[in-house]
Amino acid sequence: MFEIKDDFYLDGKPFKIISGAVHYFRTVPEYWRDRLEKLVNIGCNTVETYIPWNFQEPKKGEYHWEGMHDVCRFIETAQQLGLYIIIRPSPYICSEWEFGGLPAWLLKDPKMRLRCSYQPYLDAVRDYYKVLMPKLAPYQCDRGGNIILMQIENEYGYYGNDTAYLDFLRDTMRELDITVPLVTSDGPWSEAVFKSGMTDGALPTGNFGSAAEWQFGEMKRFIGEKRPLMCMEFWNGWFDAWGGEHHTTEPEKAAHELDELLKRGSANFYMFEGGTNFGFMAGRNCGSRTADVTSYEYDAPLTEDGRLTEKYALCKEVIAKYTDVKEIPLSSNIKRADFGKIRCCAKTDLFSTLLKLAEPVVSPYPLSFEELDCYYGYVLYRIKLHENELAENARCENAADRVQAFRNGRYAFTAFAENIGEQFEFPEKSSGGSVELLVENIGRENFGTGLENQRKGILGGAVINGHRYFGFEMFPLPLDEKQIANIDFESGYTEGVPAFYKFELDIEEPADTFLDTDGFGKGAAFVNGFNLGRFWEIGPQRRLYLPAPLLKKGRNTIVIFESEGKAAETIRLCGEPALS
Repeated sequence: MFEIKDDFYLDGKPFKIISGAVHYFRTVPEYWRDRLEKLVNIGCNTVETYIPWNFQEPKKGEYHWEGMHDVCRFIETAQQLGLYIIIRPSPYICSEWEFGGLPAWLLKDPKMRLRCSYQPYLDAVRDYYKVLMPKLAPYQCDRGGNIILMQIENEYGYYGNDTAYLDFLRDTMRELDITVPLVTSDGPWSEAVFKSGMTDGALPTGNFGSAAEWQFGEMKRFIGEKRPLMCMEFWNGWFDAWGGEHHTTEPEKAAHELDELLKRGSANFYMFEGGTNFGFMAGRNCGSRTADVTSYEYDAPLTEDGRLTEKYALCKEVIAKYTDVKEIPLSSNIKRADFGKIRCCAKTDLFSTLLKLAEPVVSPYPLSFEELDCYYGYVLYRIKLHENELAENARCENAADRVQAFRNGRYAFTAFAENIGEQFEFPEKSSGGSVELLVENIGRENFGTGLENQRKGILGGAVINGHRYFGFEMFPLPLDEKQIANIDFESGYTEGVPAFYKFELDIEEPADTFLDTDGFGKGAAFVNGFNLGRFWEIGPQRRLYLPAPLLKKGRNTIVIFESEGKAAETIRLCGEPALS
């Protein structure tokens, strides 16, 4: 039995939560046990994870519970190791994750209002919870399981003040047999923010990375003296965005701040291990022109590929002051390898193989990604011009996020960020033919108040020669496993346009490695059909982490999709990461 009174109590005895965040959806399942064993060995008694709604229900009514989606297996693995668990199953998680965990199909409703008492949104949440909560309920600590806390909403005070919405989440969880104590989490440095995220029946917790004495002092003012203090997110590092710097935090500073926290209350490392934003699931922070990088390394005590750091060692010394640290043997022998250079064995450009990837959707006007049921990746919009009309210039009205324009399959211009709505001249003036617009969803915002504005694609129209053009063929390109398998590498190749590049690797034994895409511009990498994530030459991430379980003994296929017309003849698989 876990209770919240003047302190946290487990089976009637005071209990200091010493926790670390490990996200099951950012780590391959074969490594869950390894990461959790290392959490035990640092001295933690609890693990924390979010549950991203868009990861579990990527399309309305289509639920995934297998492989990386098997949160129940993750919970069971933690319990086998004697770890309690904090589950954060709220509809919104932030977490630098695509759309803050909200499923993009919600935006098919043109009137959608998120994170508030808009009835269609509440109905969608309830439908999701009716599936999710019965899976979690048997693992609650009052039923013999290891779940001790669940979170209602995440940093809601930063977003809004609809207390009826928070009450709805609380009441729905209770109706669906959730009996463990509930919490909220917000930044305690603002009374308005902190109190807007509070609701009856849930303990408020704080998210911060320093100044524990002051932060906890503020929390006492808001929640009262006789309630336990917890930092739900102890920010011991930070995340990176494309085109920015790689963030680090001094290990000594992180250890000092942890000590200050544990003197006064309970704490959860955010992150203990960051993991990887596989696929197209990295989010974008409000106001940022680019998305977050594929690596969620976070400068955490455990690296993206599970190595112990100096920060790990120093924090372990701090934790030993507050609890007995009992080490267990590691069950996995994780090997790393430099497989060297691999030469490209086949290539084809996007336009040549396009009809093998997608059937065109025809409409007089452009449809959004959401209307096309293509929530991630790309959509190619094609417009056929009148035979005698000279194409001189073009612009996109209300497009998101990045547009590459082509004239008869040849590159014309790129519209992105500040110039997304500007008019561009075609380098070659010609009549008839076609204009192709390749639109990329670089990642929906994961934080901020503009969540309803995250529809992707050409949301207005395409203006050519000063007037709107109608008549579109649209090719959804989520670049899922099926599409990657359907690429026809015999269909032809033209330089200077988006293209697919195939590499083959024969190995005797799989091992962790890092994919170096030096010489390529921007795109995504696929290993045996699995979307490893985005790359971009602007950095700071220079190599993509490739865990051994994604490889197999014998022949492995790596496909690079490159969108800028910039490619090399080789890639390299290295034994070390590169974040600069």
